[in-house]
Amino acid sequence: MTIEHPQRVAIIGGGGRVGLPLGLVLCEAGHTVTVIETNTAVIETIQSGTMPFDERGTKELLPRSLASGRFVFSSEESDLSQQDIIIVTIGTPVDEYLDPDVRAFDRVIESVLQRMRDGQLLMIRSTVFPGVTERLGRQVTDKERRIDVSYCPERIAQGYAIEELTKLPQLVSGCSEEATIRATDFFSDLGVKTIELSPTEAELCKLFTNSYRYINFSISNQFYMTAQHYGADFTRIHAAATQDYSRMNGFAKAGFAAGPCLLKDTMQLASFNHNLLPLGQHAMMVNEGLPRFLVDQVMKTQDLRQATAGILGMAFKGNCDDSRSSLSYKLKKILTLECKTVLCTDPYVPSSDLVPLERVLSESDVLFVGACHDEYRDITSPKPIVDVFGFLRTEKE
Repeated sequence: MTIEHPQRVAIIGGGGRVGLPLGLVLCEAGHTVTVIETNTAVIETIQSGTMPFDERGTKELLPRSLASGRFVFSSEESDLSQQDIIIVTIGTPVDEYLDPDVRAFDRVIESVLQRMRDGQLLMIRSTVFPGVTERLGRQVTDKERRIDVSYCPERIAQGYAIEELTKLPQLVSGCSEEATIRATDFFSDLGVKTIELSPTEAELCKLFTNSYRYINFSISNQFYMTAQHYGADFTRIHAAATQDYSRMNGFAKAGFAAGPCLLKDTMQLASFNHNLLPLGQHAMMVNEGLPRFLVDQVMKTQDLRQATAGILGMAFKGNCDDSRSSLSYKLKKILTLECKTVLCTDPYVPSSDLVPLERVLSESDVLFVGACHDEYRDITSPKPIVDVFGFLRTEKE
């Protein structure tokens, strides 16, 4: 796809999991993209033709972008005034109180605004606390700057960003009619449907999406614990409840609900609601308590004090190299307190602390599935395997 009106686009945080796939898609469409990334090692990796993380569809896309001459890099924001559009994709963490930490976001935005010129479009893709975009719009107005401010949250899944950026509807909003029109035109050029909202509606839509998934997972995890209490097989119950019964299509399987967004965004929503979000807070207790529950279940029948425990998968989800906020590491911490030795393995996560799968299988007295990697699908062992996901293939399959 080639767009009719190519623009100069800078992406703040452009070497990350949100910014880099977006930059590649925009470059492929014909825009000139400047990746702003403070991590120079990441820049060097990308310039060598290697992705710093796994992402489907980039094997050919990255070399084409580099060869185009329209995909450039910078570790500074000094060239922002030369751009038409500035896109911010930095992370928005929560603090030690699980409240959104907007200070880091504010510092970046202040630095960006100092280098922007009138007439540019500033697009926020980061997940932000409701009201942040309109607050930013007021700040721009107070400074008597003629900069259009829009909020267009990303909704991609790691590993599928390239495909989803050109297929999923894009949420667009702006602090002015002109900002909304410019953001809508920008994504429409990529051939995707756009859905217009107010900035606060767009902010809440993103938070609702992740919070809904997180709460939904907690329901299944609570049901899993209930089934365990009665000695019942949750996987069989789930299969029976969903088979040819469309009303239960949204019934998730049990498993670790983790990653860098689900818990964080649920807590942002709770903070926005004056910490009165019982569903979200109870979901956190259930999901974060699942690793402890699994270990306690094993300890009812097995003495772990002299045992070696093995964890299969340290990423936060299957077939992914992203280990951020993975509950496998919480499981590891609990097992370290209860067991003599803990061995961890993962074919995707790069870490010197991990050991080969063969060693985990041979030396462990009990195994825990931590991530649903395809490499584990057919694993069998005479030793106990705790598979909360119901992922491993059974003999009947």
